[in-house]
This record gives sequence, structure tokens and C-alpha cells, in this order.
Amino acid sequence: MASCSRAQVISLYRMLMKESKQFPSYNYRTYALRRVKDGFRENLHVDNPKTLDMLINQARENLAVIKRQASNVSIGHLYSAQKTIVEKEPQL
Repeated sequence: MASCSRAQVISLYRMLMKESKQFPSYNYRTYALRRVKDGFRENLHVDNPKTLDMLINQARENLAVIKRQASNVSIGHLYSAQKTIVEKEPQL
């Protein structure tokens, strides 16, 4: 596979962030967002094309997993819990 351009990597990052925000649970949502940010930040200076292709493919697989898990509402409700203090709406 040919190396991805910077625009493709940024697009993949944005898609991962967007899909991660879809988790109904605060804990899963913040964990996924943190993992995406940390993963991209950790590999910011990768120059090897083979390593870059491997990382891009891994990110695409992770995007597919996040899409399946975040969009499946029934999975989120299997282990539902009360909202945390962080999630509660502020009183006006």
C-alpha cells in the first residue's frame, strides 16, 4: 500500500475523534478520545513508510471497531450505570 498523505492522516484522526465522541458512556468516551490523541501524538515523527502504512492500517481497523461499538446502542445499554457528576447538566 502506498504511503498516506498528511491530509489522509488528518482525516483519519478526525474520523476517529468523531466516532469516539459517539460512545454513550462517559468513561468509554473519554478513554477512546484519550487513546486516539495519545496514539497519534506518540507516532507523530514516524518517517519509515512501512511503519507508517502499518500504523494507518491499524488506525483504520480501530476506527471500524469504534464505529461498531459506539453505534450499537444496545451494547451501551447492557451495562448502563448512573451518570457521573461530570456528565450531569448544570443547574441554571
